Amino acid sequence: MDIQRVAQPGYRTGRQYTTVYDHWSECFQITKGEIIVSKRTFCLWGIGGLVALGALAWSATARAGYESAPYEVIESDGNIEIREYPDLVLASTEARFEARGNDGSFMRLFRYISGNNESGQKIEMTTPVFMEPDSPESKGRMGFVMPQQIADAGAPAPKASDVAIRKRAGGRFAVIRFSGVMNAKKAEAQEVKLREWLKARDLQGEETSERAGYDPPFTPGPLRRNEVLIRLKPETDAPTPDRPADN
Repeated sequence: MDIQRVAQPGYRTGRQYTTVYDHWSECFQITKGEIIVSKRTFCLWGIGGLVALGALAWSATARAGYESAPYEVIESDGNIEIREYPDLVLASTEARFEARGNDGSFMRLFRYISGNNESGQKIEMTTPVFMEPDSPESKGRMGFVMPQQIADAGAPAPKASDVAIRKRAGGRFAVIRFSGVMNAKKAEAQEVKLREWLKARDLQGEETSERAGYDPPFTPGPLRRNEVLIRLKPETDAPTPDRPADN
């Protein structure tokens, strides 16, 4: 759109905007009352961009404040990685994945790390929160990763009967990362993409999968870090030219 201005005494016409500073100078002049019909959209974009960058920095800083489950990246392809995880210790409880913690599962685990355990010990929150979706064979589960220091010393026994301490066996996982508010439909769509990626590389994954969320519930969807993880079968279980797949 052509730039249109209402004439003002001393206003320089035909000015070329070559720097971000020049654009923001104009935005600032608007706040002082200069009448500028165009460029307003740019100002709004600039303000929106600053807000988005601030929110992104806040989200990254918030995640950095938590100890996170360690892993080694073996291979990376866009938003998909092959990772090697060590054994992890989880505080775990039954959960319906679609409820996203609103079935009481999150608060059961939160009370445990807040001191509702046999030692009365407060335990730092970590990332991610692991979720196993429901299946015909078993109910879904939610798990908080125990900090390494707590895991090494031995996690205190829960007082509540519906919370358990269990080991998440380490191993190699295929992982796909995505943003947004995670629900069953979105997670299943990402799992399909991940399994197609595995198939294209002749990699064998377990039939079950896990979900992982890294952010507080008030984090805006576009800034959230979500993941779907599929445990890979040992290479000895994968078909080879000398050993065909079992029928």
